[in-house]
Amino acid sequence: MLMNEIEKHEKDRRVTDMKKEDCVFCKIANGEIPSKTLYEDGSFRVILDLGPATKGHALILTKEHAENLYDLPEGTAAGVMVLARKMAMNLVEKLHCDGMNLVQNNGEAAGQTVHHFHLHLIPRYEDDGQSINWRPGKPTQEELEATRRIIVE
Repeated sequence: MLMNEIEKHEKDRRVTDMKKEDCVFCKIANGEIPSKTLYEDGSFRVILDLGPATKGHALILTKEHAENLYDLPEGTAAGVMVLARKMAMNLVEKLHCDGMNLVQNNGEAAGQTVHHFHLHLIPRYEDDGQSINWRPGKPTQEELEATRRIIVE
């Protein structure tokens, strides 16, 4: 089943280097390149995005290099979401935004442009001119069931 595959994948995963020398986000996360830091601890640095979608658009960077979500250790992945919640609550309180998008891209087909795991926190404001949309598909119940079977079997 699905959990067995996830557990197998975790066991087979190679441990990544703590820091990749040619990775700009490793350098930012570890303080080698200056940034507008909002928060830092031993595992993460949260910075303002240099090309923000909206006021307060921030990135959570891992200090240890992981190319994407698939390479992220499970404990780090959990820590990212705990930190995302805290940061989102702070951004809403301080910036008085009307909503929040969390965006995380994996692979070029998904829009990943920097190959170091990062999570976007994008404050949303009424009439901010931004959108994160997709066209909803219209699968049949049979198509949904066939997809479900592929995933869980």
